[in-house]
Amino acid sequence: MSDTFAEIAETFEFLDDWEEKYRYIIELGRAYDALDEAARTDSIKVDGCASQVWMLPTIQDGVFSFKGASDAIIVSGLVAILAALYNGKSVADAGKINALAEFEALGLGQNLSAQRSNGLRSMIQKIADFLARS
Repeated sequence: MSDTFAEIAETFEFLDDWEEKYRYIIELGRAYDALDEAARTDSIKVDGCASQVWMLPTIQDGVFSFKGASDAIIVSGLVAILAALYNGKSVADAGKINALAEFEALGLGQNLSAQRSNGLRSMIQKIADFLARS
């Protein structure tokens, strides 16, 4: 677990209710260094998301990372959490991450709408597909 993701998890434990967690996700989305507008092409768009989401995964020197963006601020927060979970990991370590379980541990699984849950699964699948091809 990265230090950034550990900080996010610790903050989620501290927050008392879903409204506070929701606001925190929005804060993460606003603070996230999103993928540049010019790079947001159809070729990197994530299918299966109600909002528009773009993810550009890369591997450099055996280290996985991705840049992402969304037109919805809450989804941008979910992208930021995924980035904290995955970025900077070796390809092998990134492939072992159970992102859905991590989101459940944060208490997000039962609180996301069906559409957002489906979108989250689509983002995780895009990462898994990329890692499987690498």
